[in-house]
Amino acid sequence: MSVASASEIAERYARVREEVGPAVTVVVATKYVSADELGVLAEAGVEVVGENRAQDLERKHGEYGGAFRWHFIGHLQSNKAKVLSETCELVHSLASSSAASRLTVPALVEVNLSGEPSKSGIAPEELGAFLDAAPCEIRGLMTMPPATGDPEASRPWFARLRALAERHGLRELSMGTSQDFRVAAEEGATLVRVGNVLYGDYHSR
Repeated sequence: MSVASASEIAERYARVREEVGPAVTVVVATKYVSADELGVLAEAGVEVVGENRAQDLERKHGEYGGAFRWHFIGHLQSNKAKVLSETCELVHSLASSSAASRLTVPALVEVNLSGEPSKSGIAPEELGAFLDAAPCEIRGLMTMPPATGDPEASRPWFARLRALAERHGLRELSMGTSQDFRVAAEEGATLVRVGNVLYGDYHSR
């Protein structure tokens, strides 16, 4: 995709950061941003980027490794854990014991609160056992609520994730995307993952 200009992204990025507050890390999703266009994000002042595919992350990190802090936000395959451990400061999508045994960087456990079969993640009732057995550092939880056009529809899912994290003594919460990051911040997100709100039209609500 062709991203907006550096000045446009900088303005939108500043607006998102203002809306979520200083305690929330804005992770800029780069799934559809080519390696050639990452320079625009760096020029715009973006600090943290999140990639969905391990092979793309490795390639982009090879060109812009020092320009950003790197997070992994896509489906985590255990055979990619080594690559991610060498390039990322945080993995948002840990959901298997095999991947946990190979990661050497901190992670968030992805929880499938809605029970949708199309989504990855640990079932809420299995989280305690997973946390007890995980050999890597777990800092918090991540979830993707059911797709919706109404940001308020995501609020109950975010509230459930916050309660689940509190129950297990975890402080980091990765929740909220371009469509509902404001609601996520209100419900206690410490990380939000945004893309379209920076690259496309920005609509304040």
